[in-house]
Amino acid sequence: MSNASTNTDIEHIHYAGLTEVAALIKCGDLSPVDLTQQLLNRITTIDANLHSYITVMAEQALAAAQRAEQEIAAGNYRGPLHGIPIAVKDLAYTRNAPTTGGHSFMSTFQPDYDATVVAKLANAGAVLLGKLNLTEGAMIGYHRDFKIPVNPWRADYWPGLSSSGSGVATAAGLCYASLGTDTGGSIRFPAMANGIVGLKPTYGRVSRYGILPLAPSLDHVGPMTRRVADAALVLEAIAGYDANDPTSLQAPVPNMRDELQKDVTGLRIGFDRLYATHNMSTTLSTAIHAALMELERLGARIVEVEMPDFPDAMVEAWFALCAHEAHAAHRANYPSRAEHYGEYLREFLAMGAAVTDQQYAAASRLRVEFNHRLRGVLGSVDAVATPAGGAPFITARNVPYGGMSASDPVMASMRPRFTFPADLAGTPALALPCGVSDDGLPLTIQFMGKHLSEPLLCRIGHAYEQATAWHTRHPAL
Repeated sequence: MSNASTNTDIEHIHYAGLTEVAALIKCGDLSPVDLTQQLLNRITTIDANLHSYITVMAEQALAAAQRAEQEIAAGNYRGPLHGIPIAVKDLAYTRNAPTTGGHSFMSTFQPDYDATVVAKLANAGAVLLGKLNLTEGAMIGYHRDFKIPVNPWRADYWPGLSSSGSGVATAAGLCYASLGTDTGGSIRFPAMANGIVGLKPTYGRVSRYGILPLAPSLDHVGPMTRRVADAALVLEAIAGYDANDPTSLQAPVPNMRDELQKDVTGLRIGFDRLYATHNMSTTLSTAIHAALMELERLGARIVEVEMPDFPDAMVEAWFALCAHEAHAAHRANYPSRAEHYGEYLREFLAMGAAVTDQQYAAASRLRVEFNHRLRGVLGSVDAVATPAGGAPFITARNVPYGGMSASDPVMASMRPRFTFPADLAGTPALALPCGVSDDGLPLTIQFMGKHLSEPLLCRIGHAYEQATAWHTRHPAL
């Protein structure tokens, strides 16, 4: 390892923030090659038990780190991701490594181009360590040919939903940032389960070109990190209009760093106590209340809001929309290769095939009506605070290989009323640690905002994070 700042613990640098490591790389106190090799060594040692990676791209990563080191030494510093080891969920196309999507029949599929987000990370100088494990097709169940990621805090604890590999790798110090996708909560659920930061952007803020789809009208790509500022920097790198994705927005890419420098004085944070605490863990509710009191101490105003009801009919509408669109997205392989799918996704796609055009239209109408009510609440304040999910202590034995019925305990516990809304409305949401349970497991708060309000959400999250120490806790591996 090259000479390093006296303020940095090199032995534990895998848990440092991306921004902290970036500063060391920029000034020449830290070698991207040495850092990449250290993380590759850690993956070899630690991930044999955690199963967060499907593919480790060691040779390509070291070559990219060498290029970054040479460019920086020559004065060609590209920015805060230059030389930083990251990883991406294995839904993102990579031309120099397979993209499986969690499917056994795609284990050798190697695209001839990179996803837009992968290309943007490469242009920012990031070092891609590899591809991260996930549920099959980014739904709830895993395929039996893939091992289930293990939560680094406790092996019998839920690792989150489809971006579980991204959550585990980031929490375990096996990358400085990762990309996940969120269709119903799959950035925020694994962020909650693994005690990290998850940022689901506005729909269209980040291109989905080269991302294997689950449900195109609901899918979002976003960063997962150990610090809010790190998520902000990654979002800035991957955001922007993409002519290859007709749903991408032409809104300018925000300067996230400038927004992080502002405080929260005068910001109005909405809170619906009944919505946030009904049928929820007292420990989590208490932690969220304490987080709001801290933000109030920092100058924010906590105001009462009334969140729109999210009845069972809205959950059913989400499933109808998602299943119908997933069935269409898989038409090249389902039902012709149905026997190659795992139990859960095979049943889910069959459910999608049974959704009629009339049922899809009815679900879409419910979605429009709900989105109108939700956007009205989000537009009345600067952000709304809620839990990021339900009971945060789902055990790993309830993470299924089996069919849809095997997932009932997960569905009963995860409280989709906190995550489905932002996906249905395409509005941004930020999840970050806010406490710890009696068992030493992480607790999480979510901030939801209006269209394109990611800079403001990160400003709130960063201010809270800087005033507390929850982000400094890491699993003892």
